[in-house]
Amino acid sequence: MNGQPLMIQALVYLTAGVISVPIAKRLGLGSVLGYLLAGVLVGPFLLDLVGESEDVMRFAEFGVVILLFLIGLEVRPALLWRMRVNIFGLGAGQMAATAALLGAAGMAFGLDWRIALAAGLILAMSSTAIVLSNLEEKGLRQGAVGEATFGVLLFQDLAVIPMFALLPLLAMGGAAAHVEGGHGGELIADLPAWAQPLVVIAAVLAVVIAGRYLTRPLFRFIAAARLREMFTASALLLVVAVAALMELVGLSPALGAFLAGVVLAESEFRRELETDIEPFRGLLLGLFFITVGAGLDIGLVASQPVLILGLVIGLIAGKTAAMYLAARLFRTGKRTSLTTAVALAQGGEFAFVLLGFATGARVLDGELARLLTAVIAVSMAATPLVFAAYERLVLNRTEELAEPERIPFDEGDPDAIVAGFGRFGQIATRLLMANDFKVVLLDNSIEQIDVIRRFGWRVHYGDASRLDLLRTAGADKAKLLIIAIDDRDKAKELVELAKESFPHLSVIARAFDRPHAYELLEAGADGVERETYESALNFGRKALVHLGLSERRALRAAVAFREHDAALFRKLQPAYGQEDRYIMATRASRETFEKLIRAEMARIGREEDGDGDDGDGAPRLGAPERVETDRERV
Repeated sequence: MNGQPLMIQALVYLTAGVISVPIAKRLGLGSVLGYLLAGVLVGPFLLDLVGESEDVMRFAEFGVVILLFLIGLEVRPALLWRMRVNIFGLGAGQMAATAALLGAAGMAFGLDWRIALAAGLILAMSSTAIVLSNLEEKGLRQGAVGEATFGVLLFQDLAVIPMFALLPLLAMGGAAAHVEGGHGGELIADLPAWAQPLVVIAAVLAVVIAGRYLTRPLFRFIAAARLREMFTASALLLVVAVAALMELVGLSPALGAFLAGVVLAESEFRRELETDIEPFRGLLLGLFFITVGAGLDIGLVASQPVLILGLVIGLIAGKTAAMYLAARLFRTGKRTSLTTAVALAQGGEFAFVLLGFATGARVLDGELARLLTAVIAVSMAATPLVFAAYERLVLNRTEELAEPERIPFDEGDPDAIVAGFGRFGQIATRLLMANDFKVVLLDNSIEQIDVIRRFGWRVHYGDASRLDLLRTAGADKAKLLIIAIDDRDKAKELVELAKESFPHLSVIARAFDRPHAYELLEAGADGVERETYESALNFGRKALVHLGLSERRALRAAVAFREHDAALFRKLQPAYGQEDRYIMATRASRETFEKLIRAEMARIGREEDGDGDDGDGAPRLGAPERVETDRERV
């Protein structure tokens, strides 16, 4: 059915996805495998309902571009710096180990070392779309596995750029071959070699500068029009424009979209951009997976099933071994290393692009390229099955073996539930228990529970963000939920869940900093405590004593600071979320704050020998008749 109208092709693809994916999910196979099987079914090698899928594939690759843009929005520069070991250490280790292992295997099968090296580098790529979708379905996107996997995938995306320069140098015959078909780069194709890198750098700088200084005024102007569809169109325009620019200068469009996302990660419009683009991501990624399945050469697989199956098993086993070795060299835990290795064991979507480029550059011949394409496609299709088998046979068993003994919730009706029993939660809990309140303790760190149970603490293992666990712990009868976990995003989610499911429950939460405290209050928390605030304030009080102030005056200075800072905290909350306004308000308030503190200290100094104390050298700090919550003060 070649030459099908676009609407008919869209109808076939959407129908196949709508039917196949729910069935695959119901069978426990995952949505990705459902899309891939739908593509195989409607593709040109079976039912041939859509004919050749190259045009649809190019359109569907935009789903990967959007995925990388959304990932970039979540990667703030501080987070990128924190993950530098995973990206440039673990990622480089995975690429080097995999390319070396697979290249050596290729040479053992009689390939020239240049062809073997090129194939090893191409096969070292993994599927960003499949891996992240799979981890998200399994609940592994956050945490050690998610960070390690994301770091490796990001390095692979970055490695595409030098690989486009390296592959032509491996062409048979010595000199770099002319690339047929290319991979983009029309803007720099006619420029001299020395000028091309300059244009590429200029394009990257243009994305960074425009994202930092031009997009915010543009989005403010569009937001002022209060037309939701225009904001959505502008968000898509941004992604398309950046991807097109990167393609014009010969870079990966997905990498350009990721860069644009990183630049906008600190923007006040980040959440709005995510919300508007998210539906397109899911739809286009599904279409991408369908086209991958449709591109699988069933005829080639059927004619050489033993060879294809053997190569797929070898690819998955080799990449798993190489990734596990690299992760262990960087002292990653065994379970995290193995899970990351299995997740990254397939070929990747960029491998298809690199295979086409390598064929055009006469590095690989057409027959080998078709064989590798089939191997990569089958490995991608097999990934959900492989990971499901790993999860059932290995991951769940290791979790069961490692999970601490579950103890029953027999504390009766608790007064309070503490989520997170680390250093912060322990201090709060000890104060409550010393005053004869019944407390249920929850923590999801196996290592932490193993240690603190030795000291006699009755701590329950589990994720407090699970509604069923909160009910079992007694949230229906408890008066207070203390959130002391060290995951700022999960803390906010837990506040929202608790206030929605248990309206009677008072919730106080540990905040990482002032912005996080505002986010928690906005989510519904009744009270927040910045984790280092009181200790830093007490530390400053001791510093004043060491600098010569009396204990009484230092204490009164700390009390005055706390009162004025609390007032400042409430005053600045309405401006949070509007960066420029918040910065200006903070600067203005800081000057006023410092003047008030100086005036208060001067007054305290004048009263040092007056009647401001109770005779014991301490100020009178009477307890209020009623405790006012942070939300009430706001």
